[in-house]
Amino acid sequence: MTKPEIETLASKVVYQNRWMTVREDQIRRQDGSPGIYGVVEKSDFAVIAAVQDGLIYLVEQYRYPVGMRRWELPQGTWDCGNNEPLELARTELREETGLTAGCIRHIAKLHEAYGYSTQSFDLFFATQLIQGEADLEPEEQGLITQAFPIYAVENMLCDGRITDAVTVASFGLLRLKRLL
Repeated sequence: MTKPEIETLASKVVYQNRWMTVREDQIRRQDGSPGIYGVVEKSDFAVIAAVQDGLIYLVEQYRYPVGMRRWELPQGTWDCGNNEPLELARTELREETGLTAGCIRHIAKLHEAYGYSTQSFDLFFATQLIQGEADLEPEEQGLITQAFPIYAVENMLCDGRITDAVTVASFGLLRLKRLL
């Protein structure tokens, strides 16, 4: 058996709420030197690129940590720990935008910030959209949904109006896969 690159010697939770756990791990590196890692444990989430007739749907909402309203792809996680990504994607799309997708396909599973967090996300591509009513959660007060031409979203990414790294990475991957 090969020696692990990093061995966890001890782990303690230093903060916890319903959305995240922050732990501090005492570690030993392969060369024997000690260290610590701070790890943020968060539930995985779904991101949905909803596209129809050359338009892609974005949501704008106030993001408290950065103190700004920002445009991003619809995205979210379960409060109750359900782990079915496709069901989550359908639910988040409907809740945030009111849209139901006749066709939704899984594109990729990506890690958001694996240097300090366990959280990953599943990217979905939704088409054959039907408009209904949004069903926003209390944390989403003031959320706005708008469909933009794909070229306009590309301009928003380039000029800094969209700064959400998940949206930037998702848009880029969808472009590389020639879906946008």
